[in-house]
Amino acid sequence: MYRFSPKDEPSVATDAPSDIPVQPFWRRVPRRIGGVAGLILVVLLGFVGVKLLAPTAAQADAPPPPTVTIAEPLRRSIVEWDDYSGRFEASQAVEIKPRVSGQLAAVHFQDGDIVRPGQLLFTIDQRPFLAALNEARARSRAARSALALARSELARATALVADEAVSREELDTRRAAVTSAEAQVAALDAIVEQRALDLDFTRIRAPIGGRISDRRVDPGNLVTANESMLTSVMSLNPIHFTFDGSEALYLRAQRNRAENGAQPQQVEIRLQDETSYNWRGRVDFTDNAIAADSGTMRGRAVIANPDMFLTPGMFGNMRLSTGARRDALLVPDAAVLTDQARKIVLVVGADGVVATRPVEVGARIGTLRSIRSGLRPNDRVLVEGVQMAQPGSQVNVRATRIAAATPAATPPPSTRAPAASQATLAN
Repeated sequence: MYRFSPKDEPSVATDAPSDIPVQPFWRRVPRRIGGVAGLILVVLLGFVGVKLLAPTAAQADAPPPPTVTIAEPLRRSIVEWDDYSGRFEASQAVEIKPRVSGQLAAVHFQDGDIVRPGQLLFTIDQRPFLAALNEARARSRAARSALALARSELARATALVADEAVSREELDTRRAAVTSAEAQVAALDAIVEQRALDLDFTRIRAPIGGRISDRRVDPGNLVTANESMLTSVMSLNPIHFTFDGSEALYLRAQRNRAENGAQPQQVEIRLQDETSYNWRGRVDFTDNAIAADSGTMRGRAVIANPDMFLTPGMFGNMRLSTGARRDALLVPDAAVLTDQARKIVLVVGADGVVATRPVEVGARIGTLRSIRSGLRPNDRVLVEGVQMAQPGSQVNVRATRIAAATPAATPPPSTRAPAASQATLAN
């Protein structure tokens, strides 16, 4: 094949025929370069189109705002209570001991019986005491005979004084004899009374009514006066409930009494196996000083116990009425959130935006929580769907109403003192 050398190539200006037109520059650009430029142009246009269409697609893929339930706070008048714990104690407790020594003859009760005041419990052998009483009575009769003789002799001596048959000295002696005989009679009468008491003390009776313990000594044993423990009796109706309260709670109660008058403070008590406060009474005593070691004030409540179901030593949870009623705003306790060291609730504005509202919480009433401050009556509180809402986010709302709940069986302990730990709706 014939090959051209570079010097044999015809020149465009000189060797090309004059009738061939000259091609424009872009037509003389190599086909490969034109394809690359077109590809770059397509990529740029696609990138710009994606940028322009991206917001619209994101808006189309974004989920709708969540739907939450809102409600206005429930307005009610409430009575606040303070929580205490304590134990039941007998209103009266007596240890039965003999007042005379001797042999125990009989027991007249069954262990654990309910006894009435004056009921016969024990009998000590009476024979030695009966013999001592008879001896004292005999000596008393002898002393009375001697007194009668001394008085008759004094009367005769007095009659003979006028006739100077008896000296003044003898008359004085007769008078002294009468006085001595009267004293002897009085002394022996006292001995008779003492022996009668000793005989009566052989019959040991219940000083109070209540439940008796078991006997500690069986018949046939010797007992010693004022030493041997026979049994004990506890009065259970009414029964006492003793408790200790902090100084802050004591000050709170004192100020409430000053504002509302010196009315008896009502209490309600719940036993360990109970779900509600079934036992009611009143506070009848507070100590005269705050304990220096614990900083608490000891108090006591009186509880009616007609069937003697309550027993000394039994543990109970007590709530003490503050005596004051106040209007409160109530929200579900689940709607109150904790944000570090403060309590908050979420509210929804008219524009559907969620906002936080710091609040001061008060007592709990069943599933509801009273709000002391930080909330307005017309606020729309988020009560359901709290986990789906964030402060500042947009939400759809569904309105509902808060229903009053019954008091909770086991209220949580208060984290504020002396704020009430629970409350009930006022009648």
